[in-house]
Amino acid sequence: MTESGPAIFTGVVFALFGGCLLAWTAVRLRQRQPVAHGVNPVASATLATLVAVIALALGAWCFSRL
Repeated sequence: MTESGPAIFTGVVFALFGGCLLAWTAVRLRQRQPVAHGVNPVASATLATLVAVIALALGAWCFSRL
């Protein structure tokens, strides 16, 4: 059980970060507001979505290691 503790913690952190970033990006796009100021809107939305999906995938990978 002690070896699975860090994997659970890391999986939760990645899943929360990815989920929140994906939700935040969706809300910003739905409201037609910039995802990042001073950056190309398409590039910033694409990068934020990509990072969110990678974080969710890493969270799923951490949970699969249990």
